[in-house]
Amino acid sequence: MKNSRATAGAGSPFLRLPRKGGEPRFRLRLPLLLYSYIANELLAPFFASFIILCGVFFLIRLIPLLDVVLELRIGLGDFIRLFSYIFPYMLLYVIPMASMAGVIIGFTRLTNDKEILALKACGVSLRQMLPPVILVAAAIACLTGFFSIRLIPAGALGIKQLMFQLAKEKIDKGLKEKDFTEALGDIVVYVDNIDDQKNWHGVYVSDMRGRQQPLITVARSGHMEADMERMMVMITLNEGTLHNAEEQDNQVIRFKQYQLQISLRPPTQIGGEDVTTQTRGSMTQQQLLQAAAKQGPDTKTGRIFLSEYHHRLTLPVGCFILSLLGLPLGLQAEPGKRALGIPLGLAFFVLYYITFTTTRVMSEDGTLPLILGMWLPNILFLALTIVIFRRVEQEKPLISERLRLFVSTRYNRHLRRFFDRSLTWSRQRLAQWGLRRKPSSPRAKSRGRRLLIHADTTTGIFHLPGCAQYNCRHCRLEFKDITIAKEAGFEPCRFCKTLLEQQDQQTTSSN
Repeated sequence: MKNSRATAGAGSPFLRLPRKGGEPRFRLRLPLLLYSYIANELLAPFFASFIILCGVFFLIRLIPLLDVVLELRIGLGDFIRLFSYIFPYMLLYVIPMASMAGVIIGFTRLTNDKEILALKACGVSLRQMLPPVILVAAAIACLTGFFSIRLIPAGALGIKQLMFQLAKEKIDKGLKEKDFTEALGDIVVYVDNIDDQKNWHGVYVSDMRGRQQPLITVARSGHMEADMERMMVMITLNEGTLHNAEEQDNQVIRFKQYQLQISLRPPTQIGGEDVTTQTRGSMTQQQLLQAAAKQGPDTKTGRIFLSEYHHRLTLPVGCFILSLLGLPLGLQAEPGKRALGIPLGLAFFVLYYITFTTTRVMSEDGTLPLILGMWLPNILFLALTIVIFRRVEQEKPLISERLRLFVSTRYNRHLRRFFDRSLTWSRQRLAQWGLRRKPSSPRAKSRGRRLLIHADTTTGIFHLPGCAQYNCRHCRLEFKDITIAKEAGFEPCRFCKTLLEQQDQQTTSSN
């Protein structure tokens, strides 16, 4: 009797089942336990980073908000509404940063606890760890896209309407009987009596808009209405006279009904931006396309509208790419050593937004084609992510030895002399000012003279500071200088040998 057990190759994602009288059937086998464990390790630091970054951005955004709150006397409920409208724009930058930090921190912890090493020993490769990262990154990117396309324009429109409502409420509260109110800016209003229906009786209006002499209006009655869409306040006056005095001329006009249209401009500058104006940030995607078509896609104004349209689409994709980049960066940690993933992730995050801002400005100016310029940072960082992932998968350093050698050569040839001279000059100035630190004790001096050469006892090779293998696991011997290391029978590695040859050439040329 043949063995009817299911078989599968080592590390194969498919399960082969026996089938009578035919070819074996294959069924997809997903390591759901592994995926759920990795996803849980990523989501926990993501939410922690999200809360911390939200707190930081909230404090940064709170200071400009206080001016508006104090000026319009906003209560707690309206303040919560105001911040909820600003919140989606803030999350457009918080979520990608928290997503990348969550992936880096999660894989850094797995690496430090040697769980990644255990998974590799069991035949689980980095590519098999990638699906949960892709799913988590895709979900977060979709959330970012929802904020970018839907909630940010709605929040901008909500801020506009809320500010207008608060400014009108301030005017209503400021209008009191038998009192001059200046809540309307250059227009001063005096009302003798206000009834229960908010109708005015005995109205005096002084209009100084664009004038040196006020335009005085006196009316028997009137009332005020608000137009939310046009951000206008209309004062309707009945049965009165209008007095226009210019130098020696005086003009009196009698009217039955007279309307004053006032463009309401409340204190709405938040962080240097007027949130009540209709800007491209408050337009929907369809409105941006219509505005670009109206202005012309080849004009600068049309390109600005189109750049905002693509901006809302490229940032979620960038969030997805940066999250994937966090996987190889998180694996740079080693037990007992400093984790480099977080500073590297922050550097890549800043570099991405610098690149994105630069290409966007170039696209709006017409230096680059619009679509290429807006999507170029994502293309570059996607290629960078693939290259870094493949190097980490092959257990190679992030920076190749050839590139490190090239940078080291250029540094020694062009920049090292400059930095040495700057350091010498700084030490001379500090010595003149009496700020040079004195050695505290002979013990401190001996502690300051560290052994600079690390040697590998298994290969008989030593490494200099700056070499990628300087802190390798087998480098357990330390020598005071190169001469002692060579006398002990050790030779420099290829990278360090090139550095020594360059130093000898520089010494020979200087002599």
